[in-house]
Amino acid sequence: MPDMTKAGEAAPARRRRLTAAQRRESILDAATEVFASVGYRAAKMSDVAAKVGVSEPVIFQNFGSKAALFAAVLDRLASGIHAELQGLADDHGPAAALLAHILGPVQGQSRHRPGSHGALFAEAAALIADPSAGEPARHAARVLARHLADLVRSGQAEGGIRSDADPEAAAWLLLSVLSARPLRAAAMPRHGQVEPAVAALALAALTRPSPPSAPATRRES
Repeated sequence: MPDMTKAGEAAPARRRRLTAAQRRESILDAATEVFASVGYRAAKMSDVAAKVGVSEPVIFQNFGSKAALFAAVLDRLASGIHAELQGLADDHGPAAALLAHILGPVQGQSRHRPGSHGALFAEAAALIADPSAGEPARHAARVLARHLADLVRSGQAEGGIRSDADPEAAAWLLLSVLSARPLRAAAMPRHGQVEPAVAALALAALTRPSPPSAPATRRES
């Protein structure tokens, strides 16, 4: 059969067929963007499908439900936090300095802007009691807390974080401060002045040594 392609015209490129794993990752990438931008409840599977370039049934064939897709997104993000913290540690040095960076107001605002991963985790925190999305949100919070507890232990080994601080309790303190930032940004008076003080208090609780105990007074016989 003669070649019908006109001279000077390139034949249309064939679209590369994705493997099942690649398709799943492309869906997770798109879903992460959609959930982070509009939130879990407002997100539409049709929007995820449009970003991937597939039909909506393909999304459900891969993940089964919107809740299951949200769970997979949170699980992937939570699992990647360790690598993200390691990358930040390379830039900011000791664990105490890294904690100061994480708690810093500028860092918090950028990480919680609409469409960011921080916004997605804040959305998950707000969904803890949701019947369908609550369990994956709780799982993501527990994974994050484990990574933060490891960071606290590292700081204790370095000497920059109080040795008497319980790493698990410290991790949940940090997670509570971080996850409540959107609430404070929306409702707290004088946010620009008070937010740095909130971060400073949390950091001081972990990095300042406990005051020495007063010596016991001996009673005279």
